[in-house]
Amino acid sequence: MASLEIESTLTDRYQTTVPDAVRRTLKLRKRDKIRYVVRPDGAVLLTRAEAGEGSDPVVAKFLAFLARDMEVRPSQIRGINPAL
Repeated sequence: MASLEIESTLTDRYQTTVPDAVRRTLKLRKRDKIRYVVRPDGAVLLTRAEAGEGSDPVVAKFLAFLARDMEVRPSQIRGINPAL
């Protein structure tokens, strides 16, 4: 695929519309999330954020709790009953 350069304009609130060609290329839909990667040379890479990439602080704290508990009390780890 050949490179494509597209411009958009920022509003007074620093918002912009993602150009149609970019939306189609990234397969973006309304309410999707996008990710910006700022490189050391100043270039910015815009990609589609994959589902589940977002961090839920409650889930993160719960997973951290489970990890600590497994480290502190490994003898309490049990297998899941296959009948479940």
